[in-house]
Amino acid sequence: MDWLVQLIWYDGKFLGIEWHLWKGVGWMGNVAFTSRILVQWWATERRKAVVVPDAFWWISLSGAACLLAYSVYQRDSVFFFAYVFTFIPYGRNLVIGHRTRKTCRTCAACGVRSPASANFCPQCGHALAKGAAG
Repeated sequence: MDWLVQLIWYDGKFLGIEWHLWKGVGWMGNVAFTSRILVQWWATERRKAVVVPDAFWWISLSGAACLLAYSVYQRDSVFFFAYVFTFIPYGRNLVIGHRTRKTCRTCAACGVRSPASANFCPQCGHALAKGAAG
């Protein structure tokens, strides 16, 4: 059991890593990027169709912000440029999603959103009410 303690806490370091605030920020970014995939997977399983929820893009933004901050702290130009431009598509996808929800109609039968120009629900075939945006 002593070997396990030494594996976890050795030479004053947890898991052999020298921890400080910025290391925590970097790891929070990694956790965020991992969790966004779990959020997307859960939403897809729930809907039984490929879905990328807003939470995916918000988590992506927060993960990119943490990793960008960590790259600035480390003064690592490669790491910096890997995350600095990701804000553009993440933010743009949130804006597009917001605009799309305003112009969609929701099927009264199954709850699936359809474009405002659709007359029938692509999921269940139910006729969509005219002017039922939502």
